[in-house]
Amino acid sequence: MNKKERERKVEALLSEITLEEKIGMIHGSEFFKSAGVERLGIPPIVYSDGPNGVRKDFEPARMKEKGTTADEVGCGPCNTSIASTWNRSLAWGSGRMLGEEARGRGKDMILAPGINIKRNPLCGRNFEYMSEDPYLISELVVPLIEGIQETDVSACVKHFACNAQEYERFMVNVEVSDRALREIYFPGFEAAVKKAKTRALMGAYNLVRGSHASQNKWLLTDVLRKEWKYNGLVVSDWGAIHDTKAAAESGLDVEMAVIPEFDDYYMAKPLLKAVKAGEIDESLIDEKVRNIIRFLINIRKIDVEIKKTAGGKESARAVPVPERNRGTYSNPAHAMRALDTARESVILLKNEDKRLPILPGKAKKILVIGDNADRKHSDAGGSAEVKALFEVTPLLGITKSYGGNTVVDYARGYYVPEEKKYAPDEQMPWEEYIKMSKAKDPRYSRTYSADEKKLIKKLKAEALALAAEYDEVIFVGGLNHEYDVEDKDRRDMKLPFGQDELINDLLDVNPNMVIVMFAGSPVDMTAWSDRAKAIVLMAYNGMEGGSALGEVISGKVNPSGKLPETLPMGFENTPVAHFGEYPGRKLTKEESGRINANITQTFNEGVFVGYRYYEKFNVPVQFPFGHGLSYTKFTYRGLSIKDVKGKPVDKRKMSDGLFVVSVKVKNTGDTCGKETVQFYTGELKPGEEKTVSVVLPVKAFSHYDESVGDWVMMKGEMKIYAASSSADVRLTKNVKI
Repeated sequence: MNKKERERKVEALLSEITLEEKIGMIHGSEFFKSAGVERLGIPPIVYSDGPNGVRKDFEPARMKEKGTTADEVGCGPCNTSIASTWNRSLAWGSGRMLGEEARGRGKDMILAPGINIKRNPLCGRNFEYMSEDPYLISELVVPLIEGIQETDVSACVKHFACNAQEYERFMVNVEVSDRALREIYFPGFEAAVKKAKTRALMGAYNLVRGSHASQNKWLLTDVLRKEWKYNGLVVSDWGAIHDTKAAAESGLDVEMAVIPEFDDYYMAKPLLKAVKAGEIDESLIDEKVRNIIRFLINIRKIDVEIKKTAGGKESARAVPVPERNRGTYSNPAHAMRALDTARESVILLKNEDKRLPILPGKAKKILVIGDNADRKHSDAGGSAEVKALFEVTPLLGITKSYGGNTVVDYARGYYVPEEKKYAPDEQMPWEEYIKMSKAKDPRYSRTYSADEKKLIKKLKAEALALAAEYDEVIFVGGLNHEYDVEDKDRRDMKLPFGQDELINDLLDVNPNMVIVMFAGSPVDMTAWSDRAKAIVLMAYNGMEGGSALGEVISGKVNPSGKLPETLPMGFENTPVAHFGEYPGRKLTKEESGRINANITQTFNEGVFVGYRYYEKFNVPVQFPFGHGLSYTKFTYRGLSIKDVKGKPVDKRKMSDGLFVVSVKVKNTGDTCGKETVQFYTGELKPGEEKTVSVVLPVKAFSHYDESVGDWVMMKGEMKIYAASSSADVRLTKNVKI
């Protein structure tokens, strides 16, 4: 169907819909559904979380799960894990799996991917996001969305924009410069809109420059609709709307929330009343409904049948599309996709004395210590929770990798209390949950009872006693979804549950202990990282995550993951702490009079987010952006730069190529491996050399100039770096523009 034909059908169907029916289509009719028009054959839109798997089913008007096993699904790696692969094809495969599972479960829109910049290492939702770097996000979000949408499901890229903390997430106002928005916070969303053609976008909870993001006219109309020419669907985050007029006049299409009085939503009866009173023009409602009809056509949920009536007039109604993809879920092929991504997401941070791999047959007895070794992570985290068909834990994955000739035993080592839920359920209505969220400090903190303290000592003593008796000891710790979780930020970057002390005591007993950290956010390992010989990092990498870890530790798979974010020495060393106001400052008297917020967070660091800050101000870090070791070694040589022929440089678009940069990469070790140089390369056999190239566009040599309100190319001599990480520069070469 071409664009002209589609738009004709959109207009024909729109003309049949009454005002009341239009209003019914632009707000939730269930917690995860917005209404259609049955009389015209227009079906509802069915939504679902989440970012790494299709969430379990809930009852229509309360957050109580239906209690069926029919919603058990595949669980893929989280977005931090996907970003750790630096692999576009794996991002596409992860999206394809998510889309197929969503269609198999009867969903129209999967509320993913989350691509907010990982500005603050304490943000509880960081594990749902990809990176601190807008370029890496832009390169991965495009194939991920394309993978989802090839299955006749819509992606819903989120949360637009500047959603960088969970503390006061409903009522924090963000003040940020135009340059930082254009260079750091917008590029991923712009790529999702312009390159991936995302069919849906979700607004954020927070305010941007005094207006809530999900009803922010400048964000949703001026930037998204007019500047980026977006004609897809815009959905609010659940409960993010605060004003009927602002929502109606913005680029928002559908208001969603988790309040069962659906007709009382801001874009329900209050909007209908305002339109009938002449306070809001019906043309604004028409535009929202156009976007909904277009969305339904684009996902092939409907076609529009236009007929001539007896009087010669045209009538239109929606009809289903039999050829629409039916999808499939809990498919063994999806588990293999998840495993492929998980394998390449494992990051080897440190490997002194070649402690890893521990080859099968080398060790007869292995002791695995740590709560995370035997913990499943898929069923927690807030809206990212998944009722996974299965999840291979690290303990199971390690045991599988060594087989029956090696004894693998387990000691818990440290105590993890089971905490209360931080999301609404059937005992807590959504409105009460929001009030609680606004009133409390959600940053994690707790004290232990006398009995718990006894248990802590017992678990530690058992682990220390056993550690001396085994050939190999593997500690599996880090964070879990009490810390990496929606609606809570961490208080600091320290490891919870007394892990630092336990790790140091275990290293006293066994200095060769391998340490594995689970985390979707940076953690402070400085208490013991200098003493450890081998450190492995992984985020929550899905149903086959334990299998991937076991394969890396045993040497079956050579690690190739790279850090998608810097691991700073501690929160006090971050740009947020140095320049910022986290968790926020009180509103000024002037602000209190004009904006509906509790606190303001000014992004004073500007564009110096992540590695840009650490390099600019020469701040030492634990491990730099892009860092990741291998069991083999790579050398770089022959950096070359060639001009891209075309228009004069000052006449080219920002997306036009400027230079082709190439470098030869050689595997000088004795193991097959993969290396990332600006972009992903294939496997190299021992002794094999390949040339890798990347086209650098005009935008790579430009910055956003606030004085002219546009991108400006820098002139003069520039330096090109070929690097294995932001701190491991192998080759440089100058180029003149």
